Amino acid sequence: MVYLGADHRGFNLKEKIKKYLQNLDYKIVDLGNKIFNSKDDYPDFGKKVAGKVSKNSAKDKGILFCGSGSGMAIAANKVKEIRAVLGFNEKAAKMSREHNDANVLCLPADFLSLSKAKKIVKIWLETHFSKEKRHIRRLKKIKRIEIGK
Repeated sequence: MVYLGADHRGFNLKEKIKKYLQNLDYKIVDLGNKIFNSKDDYPDFGKKVAGKVSKNSAKDKGILFCGSGSGMAIAANKVKEIRAVLGFNEKAAKMSREHNDANVLCLPADFLSLSKAKKIVKIWLETHFSKEKRHIRRLKKIKRIEIGK
């Protein structure tokens, strides 16, 4: 499952990426905002999407949209089991999956064209974690930080 969420600045890009993913036959759930609301706040949607992904963090993915992508990444990373990354180009998106097993992608709607966003999303969703020992070791260290050790 791919969960989507966006504030007002990411709303239009989310709607377009939602259609793109539906055309690619991805199972998606839009957690909002469902209508454009200039007064909404990104942490609300970051929390919703991250909360859903965290319940099955090895399988489910989330894609969040806001103006810079940074606010969503900060909010989503507060949820256990979440490794949210800023997707600003294809290489970074690919590496975030291969090296970090990222499960939430945050897109900066103010800085991406639709075609660029589509490429980033496609690569991110199609790339798998490498399972290299060094990356597994690093994820275990992140897990210890998460539980306060």
